[in-house]
Amino acid sequence: MTLPDDPAALQALLTDLKIEHHDLDETIARLEGAPPHDELLMRRLKKRKLQLKDRISAVQRLLGPDLIA
Repeated sequence: MTLPDDPAALQALLTDLKIEHHDLDETIARLEGAPPHDELLMRRLKKRKLQLKDRISAVQRLLGPDLIA
């Protein structure tokens, strides 16, 4: 998936990704707190959450300056 070049569009995408990541986190926590839960669904949700985390990191790298520690 290609990312937009416009910083404003990247920022909007980053916000959307963070919201979706947070929503998935809450959904996973709610499902874990109310067993029995569907293991396949949990794996898919956790996988999606990791994919979102990777995309968030990629967008943040595009937006932020390269800092060498």
